[in-house]
Amino acid sequence: MASRTTSRLLPIAVAAACVAALVPAASAAASGGGRFTPGAPGVGDEYFPLEGNGGYDVRHYALDLAYDPDHDQLDGTVTITARATQNLSRFDLDLSGMHVSKVRVNRSTARFTRNGQELVITPRRGLPKGGTFTVAVTYGGVPETIVGSPIVFGSPYGFLHTPDGAFVGGEPNGASTWFPSNDHPSDKATFDYAITVPKGLGAIANGVLKGQKDRKAVFSRRPAPIEATTFRWHENSPMATYLTTIDIGRWDVKTGRTPLGTPNYTAVDPELLKTQPNAVGFFFDTTSEATDLWTRTWGTYPFNTTGAIADDARYEGQPLGFSLETQGKPVYSAVRNTSTIAHELAHQWFGDSVSPARWKDIWLNESFATWSQLYWNELHGGTKVADAVRATYNARPYPDPAGSPWWSVVIADPQRDTMFNNRVYHGGAMVLQFLRERIGDEKFFALLRTWVARHRYGNATTEQFTALAERVSGQDLSAFFRTWIYSPGKPPLP
Repeated sequence: MASRTTSRLLPIAVAAACVAALVPAASAAASGGGRFTPGAPGVGDEYFPLEGNGGYDVRHYALDLAYDPDHDQLDGTVTITARATQNLSRFDLDLSGMHVSKVRVNRSTARFTRNGQELVITPRRGLPKGGTFTVAVTYGGVPETIVGSPIVFGSPYGFLHTPDGAFVGGEPNGASTWFPSNDHPSDKATFDYAITVPKGLGAIANGVLKGQKDRKAVFSRRPAPIEATTFRWHENSPMATYLTTIDIGRWDVKTGRTPLGTPNYTAVDPELLKTQPNAVGFFFDTTSEATDLWTRTWGTYPFNTTGAIADDARYEGQPLGFSLETQGKPVYSAVRNTSTIAHELAHQWFGDSVSPARWKDIWLNESFATWSQLYWNELHGGTKVADAVRATYNARPYPDPAGSPWWSVVIADPQRDTMFNNRVYHGGAMVLQFLRERIGDEKFFALLRTWVARHRYGNATTEQFTALAERVSGQDLSAFFRTWIYSPGKPPLP
């Protein structure tokens, strides 16, 4: 995610209450697998205790959605294929707002209730550990935009209602505002989307467009079927829920391949072309150049497409000021500069392919993408990375001015409300540059290439990175990392 700037009815479903005691004891006995117990309501992330859920691992999401911009109404059924990691008597999904009308587990109607963001589901029979099961949730409503969160400096994020449709940027916890999920980056899955919208609009999502079909469709807030189009997208690489996006509206689309051969799907809202007529070509060409640069620098591009989705995105009439990595096609709320595009595309390796195991590890996303952005600038005739990070160092006073934390933010544990603080971006990029100078270019680039190859499509922690850095460099770096990422304060320049 590029740094965001400030310019950037919970209905309760009618369902029987469900408690673990209602699960028939015979289920456990019949399975021979031991006692069935509820899955935890969160994965234990200290920043987001209720994000994600225990007891299962999602393998695939199939989202069958209909969105009606005239009423801001989203309806659909999400079918999740998962593997139980314990004998489950019940389990949770994350879903904020929306109205749930039906839940089925393995094609049988299941009991459910709501508890804040938790959709608590009790299947008819216990789910044995190691077994695969499906859960289908039918739901609808007006997705709520998250507003006023200090995490993103008060900027709106999540599901954003635009003049002609919708624009979705979900990091860190916006996915559960528009579809039921196991909403934590530690549980990745593949995705299929079928998105139906009124004819004349387009719907873009992660992955590759597999087809589109015009048809009559029923939208829940309209009295009769209308002409519509269904767009089908497929993401075949494991993806964290915060990297999902659906973007609906009118688009100018350009497709092709980068010079190295990666498919490129670029879509731009025609409204942006009124002031910047070359925006489609600009995004397409810069995306191609950055994708190929990072492919040569960090290794094989990890996904089946690159691209860009640029919308004229506003909240209450005010332009939104963010750019955000989503898997395969970053989203931009306006036309951005080349270094911002380079930053978001570096995230395809650092954050999307290799995702944080815990939100406290967010520097593994942002510091690495910011260092890449500075390197892009250097390669394009700008300030050398070594000079840029020292300029940052000298420009930041210590102690921190009141109300402006920077040196007091601990990079490897920045805390929830300051997890996107500038020190996680430029302070962490500074650390990486100092590491580069200490171990030398050959080992530094080998370290980062090894990092993305070793954890490709998975999750990783800060401790794993520091251990790999010592292994690749052959140096004891414990004092270096203790000083620069595990401690607050302004250390002397190394």
